[in-house]
Amino acid sequence: MAIGVFDSGVGGLTVHRELTRRFPNRDFVYLADQANAPYGGRGGEEIVDLTRAGCERLFEAGANIIVLACNTASAIALRRLQQSWVPEARARHGRPINVLGIIVPTIEAATGMPWEYEAERHGEKVEAIDVTGVFCTAATAMSRVYEIEIDKRREDLAVFSEPCPGLAGLIELGAPAEELKVVVDDHVDALRRRIGRHPDQAILGCTHYEIVADLFAAALPPGTPVIHQPTAVADALGRYFERHPEYDLGGSGRRDFLTSGKPGPQSELVSQFWGAPLSFAPA
Repeated sequence: MAIGVFDSGVGGLTVHRELTRRFPNRDFVYLADQANAPYGGRGGEEIVDLTRAGCERLFEAGANIIVLACNTASAIALRRLQQSWVPEARARHGRPINVLGIIVPTIEAATGMPWEYEAERHGEKVEAIDVTGVFCTAATAMSRVYEIEIDKRREDLAVFSEPCPGLAGLIELGAPAEELKVVVDDHVDALRRRIGRHPDQAILGCTHYEIVADLFAAALPPGTPVIHQPTAVADALGRYFERHPEYDLGGSGRRDFLTSGKPGPQSELVSQFWGAPLSFAPA
């Protein structure tokens, strides 16, 4: 049995790496749907179908808990899968299984509030408002999940999402840092112009962007807090396991990497981020 980590491509490795640091003795299997990456420009039903298929493959590979290390899949597909598919899959596989996302932990980290909390509304004018900028895919931006869920918890946080179409694809292809810097700088400046100033904090709302987090940090004013999803997800998963001791997560420290795309070595950019060459097996 294992913890499964799913993403459309290599961006989820940012979450995977932090999870293996936090739970070094647990078994992990990572699946990248590179044959269909990126998900950000796809339609909702297609994202749901692709995410379901990826999760089923991970359950077949022995995963009991799957982390959707993909904001697009978490925003578009997670609720549908949890409500209508996971109960059926649990009965079919005959063991405790579940699919979790990364947006809930991110919003908890950004607001400082637990997911269950909803702010009381008194109709009073909020005097001081901080701005949170969310850099994300087009599909995540269209879902407005960050705007909706942060507003439920914090009236004093305004949210502006900046869709970055094509950026995840460039990172997936291993584009050079110089090319990626131009794209990141353009989107940070576009958000600044929309808001009228830089955001007070930023969320990297696509796990691919974590690979180039240094470029975002350099483009934002020095000291701008950045919510890092890998840390938030690892913290939340630790709390989840404390509440759910029924999950068998293995204890051999196994690490499997699967792809629906071309198996073999990943790009130099991924190797640099990972700290060593990384090779995937066919899914």
